[in-house]
This record gives sequence, structure tokens and C-alpha cells, in this order.
Amino acid sequence: MPVVSRPCGERVLTLAVRTAMLNFVLVAGSANAWAAGAGQSAAAADQAANAAPVAPVDASKDALTLDTTNINARYNSATALPETLAGGQVARGARLGMLGNKDVMDTPFSLTSYTAKTLADLQTVTVADALERDPSVRSTGQTGGIVDSFFIRGFPIGEGNIGELAFDGVYGVAPNYRVFTDYAERVEVLKGPGALMYGLSPNSGVGGVINIVPKRPLDQDLTRFTGSYASDSQVGGHLDVSRRFGSENQFGVRFNGNLQGGDTAIDDQHRDLGVGAIALDYRGERLRLNLDYISQKESWEAASRPFTIAPGVDVPSAPNGRTNLPQDWGWSDTQEQSALLGGEYDLNDAVTVFAHAGGGRSDVKRLSDQVPRILNDAGDTSNVPGYYKFNVDRSTADVGIRGVFATGPITHTTTVMATRYQDELSRGINNGTAIVSNIYHPVDAPRQYLNAPKVLRVSESELSGVALTDTMSMLDDRFQLTLGVRRQEIESRNYNASGAVSSRYSDNATTPLVGVVVKPWEDVSLYYNYVEGLSKGDIAPGTAVNAGETFAPYESKQHEVGVKYEHGTFMTSLALFQIEKPSGEVGVGNVFSVQAEQRNRGVELSMYGEVAKGTRLMGGVTVLDGELTDSATAANRGNKPVGVPDVQANLWAEWDTPWIEGFTLTSGAIYTDRQYVNQANTQELDAWTRFDAGARYATRIEGRPTTFRATVQNVFDREYWSGVASYGAFSPGSPRTLQLSATVDF
Repeated sequence: MPVVSRPCGERVLTLAVRTAMLNFVLVAGSANAWAAGAGQSAAAADQAANAAPVAPVDASKDALTLDTTNINARYNSATALPETLAGGQVARGARLGMLGNKDVMDTPFSLTSYTAKTLADLQTVTVADALERDPSVRSTGQTGGIVDSFFIRGFPIGEGNIGELAFDGVYGVAPNYRVFTDYAERVEVLKGPGALMYGLSPNSGVGGVINIVPKRPLDQDLTRFTGSYASDSQVGGHLDVSRRFGSENQFGVRFNGNLQGGDTAIDDQHRDLGVGAIALDYRGERLRLNLDYISQKESWEAASRPFTIAPGVDVPSAPNGRTNLPQDWGWSDTQEQSALLGGEYDLNDAVTVFAHAGGGRSDVKRLSDQVPRILNDAGDTSNVPGYYKFNVDRSTADVGIRGVFATGPITHTTTVMATRYQDELSRGINNGTAIVSNIYHPVDAPRQYLNAPKVLRVSESELSGVALTDTMSMLDDRFQLTLGVRRQEIESRNYNASGAVSSRYSDNATTPLVGVVVKPWEDVSLYYNYVEGLSKGDIAPGTAVNAGETFAPYESKQHEVGVKYEHGTFMTSLALFQIEKPSGEVGVGNVFSVQAEQRNRGVELSMYGEVAKGTRLMGGVTVLDGELTDSATAANRGNKPVGVPDVQANLWAEWDTPWIEGFTLTSGAIYTDRQYVNQANTQELDAWTRFDAGARYATRIEGRPTTFRATVQNVFDREYWSGVASYGAFSPGSPRTLQLSATVDF
């Protein structure tokens, strides 16, 4: 009989047809009777099978027995978690904002979704650790620092005080300064502008979107504990518990908690971490609800800081990654709370309404160095410590409706959605006195005692919009066309020390989307997209003669064409793209205007999956041609943009050894070409390569699944500058670090 269920928003239809001991007996004189029954329907056959028994007939030679036949069909809804590719390292689908979850082969974009298995096997702590293996992404946050930031396709993501990571497809919920993987089921990366699908990025990023898929209650009970160690003496424990309740298991709860503490691999640095995340859900016949809550606190002693460099000074060789410039009396405390309520309701089998509401708050207090400036080739620095306080409040809400219908041979999946996001930043700073030090030989300066600053409101932003998308499929989904448009309203206000509005900005913009997927063969997908990104318009700074003048939002444009190939257990993709992003600068006559533009062209090759039984690869290469096509400074036109290398390459390999069952060897390499620190291209960071190695052993101890993992990052203890932020700040790379962990399921 047909059975319909909807676990996790996924409708699974299973049809079981059983024919047991169906005997066709060809006996002389009774052939007509059996011939009359030969045309019975399936229902009539069932009735015949349940009828009163007849006299037994010995038909051992003539009887025909049909085995049980199971026909399984799976429909993945817009919120169903996509299945994983062979090897379990990446998923074969990911979320595209308001478009919902899409299979990679049906997506006119380049995207990657790293699974919880990968996050665990790589022993990641933060999202930045997970994305070190992505060839299109580079981390620009400092090791041992308080904030993570990234470059995707050569454009910055996550810089500043307003975070840019999405959580379950929604901005404004993910923790602002650092996202931990304890509560992440998957980490998804969409390459290229995502303004139409996700809405305007709070910090105006256009290079891509990083989305956190939260861990949610599972169908089976889970009690999992992981103990971890990292050099120098970081010790931690992570508990993951999932349960379902109710007569039909319609209620679920999942808890993830993590405590870590101890000295890090960086000199004189200590870190303590506490994370708690709980997810509740309800899964009914038509209604599905989710509630996520996250609370985390990270405390540092002597947190690392990035460096800037004085004009005209060549960037000196990087110090050893263990060297720590900040004073050991410096400290930092970051507390984050986030919550998100989401739900969807099926009006019928073809139409679903959905909504989200949530937000978060970030509180930062620290007494630490500002960004130290390198003064000369010898590595001398000057820095002013300060007592900082930052408060960031965020709220978000959306509502939408998604429907599936047909017009002749064309199937439409249409979504209409309205969104609203708001944030408020408050800040206070009290500065100390300058400290002179050296990147190779840090100086212990006397402790400075500073009073806590008064926290004042600095800025507010409101982003609202409406969007419409339609994906048209035909020829058995071999041709798919996606069209979309978003109308975005942007309003922001800046405040002076007296609390009065010092400048105001209000404008709107419309961004389109065109995406095409053509599948000439089952295992090949060709695609093209044209999509526009959106950034807040600037307000002319106080130093310009037109101070306070507001400018329209910046519209970035991307063209991308690519091919994806799935060969059994292995998938690879090739993408060619171009992104053009305008920006404002102060030019001739000290006038601020929109006269600068950065254009990044690139080729991305990515590969994932099992290339042979027991051998898995994950990685690829990105070749970038970044150019300042226009600038207020004529001499900079045609130069390379800050922080954009020519080549980025990653490779991570796993091999299940044949001589010990469950024993896997792992290794990886990360390569980044040289990068410029300034637009004049007179200061640069050298190219670098880092090698990692490790092993894991999966077994059972007293019947309990147990996995031991060991990883050495930067095996050869390479000294290098890891990357540069868009504003010219750069950081040393990670020192050699040993990571150990043991995971047990109870």
C-alpha cells in the first residue's frame, strides 16, 4: 500500500507491491478458468490471494514465484537536506536563499556544501577552518584573533563590525565575529553575488555567500561525545545529543555544547570557549516548525592582531607563527546570542508558505593593541592599545510563498518573498599611550590601566525588499531557465557623539537574475548566469569638499558560464566568471565620487568525491585576473586589487589503508600566490604553500562506534603572511599545530 510521510520537510513516497506464491497452473481442462483470471487488476489479484483456500495442487514444476518488488521515489522539497556525494565530504546540493535547496547539477551557479563529517574529520573549530580547503576562498582573519573574515573570488566578506554569514538562508542570525562549527550541520559557499537570492549583504559583500546549515533533530537518537586537544594545551569536550518525542516522533530536540580552554600554539596566549546551541522542531502532516538558539562566549589573553605597513616600506619576512606581538596583559571577551524561528505550511501539495523571524546580539569588550603598524624593513612597530566596547543588535524577518504548477510542457517553481533586516552598532574607545615593539622580538611593555569607555550609538541600517523568482523546467528537466528580480530598499543613519544624526542615507535599487541549465547527458550539466550584486552607497567623508553627500547603491555585475560533470562517485566542475564592482574614492579637487571600479575575471576548477575505492579527493584551483579598471588615482589604473592573488590552489586527500580496517591516512596542501598590500602595487606578500597531514581510526569499543583523529597543521612550520584584508591589514600564518580528538557514540 502507498505510505506518505514528510520527515524534515522531505516527502518520501514508497510503493511496495508484493506478489506471493502466485501460481500459474497449466492443467488440461482448466486452462480457460486460469485464462479468465490472467487479466485481473492488482486489486483483484489481492482479493484472490485472500480468498478461501482450495485443494492443494502439486505444481512444483509449473509454479512461478515473483520476488518482492520495491519502487522508491524521492522528492526533495526546498527545505530538505540534500544527500551527500560518495565519501560523505560534500553534499550534492545546497541552499540558494529564497530558491531553497537545489541539486548541484540543477543549479546555474558554482557552489559547495561541506558536510558535518568533513567538519569533524578536519577537526575544525570555526567556519574559517572549514573553508581553508576551498580553492575560491581565502581567510583574511588572523590566527589567534577575535574575528574571522574572508575573500571569495577576490572580494571581501565579513570585514567590519557587521557580520555577513547567513544562517539557514537568513542574514542577521549567525554570530557576528566568529561562527563555530559545533552547531553546523553543513557550511555552504555560493560563489558570486547573492543579492537576489539572499537579499543585500549587511556589509555589502559581493564575492559570494557563506551559509550555515544548523544541526537539527535527527530521526534516530544520538548521544555523541568528542574530547579534543590542540597544542600548546587547548583541551575541550563537545556533547551532541538528539532525541525525538511524540506518538509519531513529531517533536524533536537537539543540543550541542562545547567547552574548551588552555594555552594556544601562540606564545603567551590563552583562550577559553563556551558554546551552547539548542534546536527544537515540530514535523506535522502539513506544518513544520524550527527554533534555533545559540549562546557562545570566547575569552582571550593576548589576542593576536593584524598589521599594517608604513608607505614606502617593503613588507619584511613573516615572523614565526608562534611569535605574539600583543602584550600578555591584554584581554578580550566576546559574547554572542542568536535565535531563529522558522516555519512552513503546505496549503496543498503544490503551494507552501514559509516565514522566519529572529536576530542576534554581540557584545565585545577588550583591552588590547589596535592594528600595529610596521615602520621599517627591520620589523619595528608602533601601536596604541585601547579599551574597546562594541555592541551590535540585529533583527530579521521574512515571509514568502512557493508554488509548483505547469503550463503545457513547462513546469514552474515560483517564489515570492518579502524580507526586512535591521542592525544597530554602538561603540566606545579609550586610547592608551603608544608602544614600540618588533615583529621578531616583541617588547614587554608596562601594563596600561584604562577606564572603560562610554558606549554610544554609531549607526543604524534598515534593509527591506521584495523578490520574485521563477524556475521553468522542460524536457524532463534537461532545460531549466531561472528568472528573478528583487527590489531593495536601503536606509542608514550615522550618529555623532551627542547622539544626533550626522548623516543619513536612503535609496533603492533593482537587481535581476538570469540562470540557464542545460543537461545534454545525464552526467553533464552546462550552465550560465547573469546576476547583480548590491552594496550600500557611500556617504562622502568629512575630509572631502562634498562631505555628507550620499550616493546611489553600487550594483556589481557577474557573468558566469560553466560545466559540471558527475562520474559515478566523483564530481568536478569548471567555471569562468567576471565580476565588476564600482566604488567611491576621493579624487581631483578633494571631491568624493564614484569613479573607481574593480574587475575580477577568473577560472575555477573544483573536484570532490571518491576517485577510487577508499581514495577521496577534495579541492581545486582558482586562477584570478584582478584589475583596477578605473581609479581616482590615474597611476593605479590597470593595477592589481589589494589581496587578490593570481592563483589559489587546494588539495585534500584521504586513503583508507587496506592493511588495517577503519584506518585512514589524510594529507593536504594549500597554495596562495603573491598578493599586493596597496593599490599602487609597491608592497606585496610572498607566495606561500602549507602542508597538513593526519590520520584517523574508526572502530568499535564495547560495541560503541569510536573514532580517533590526529592532524598536524603546517607540518614544516612554514613562516608566511597568510593573507591581506581589503584595507591593507595582513597577518602571520598558523604555526605548526597538533590536533587530537576522540569521538564516542553512546
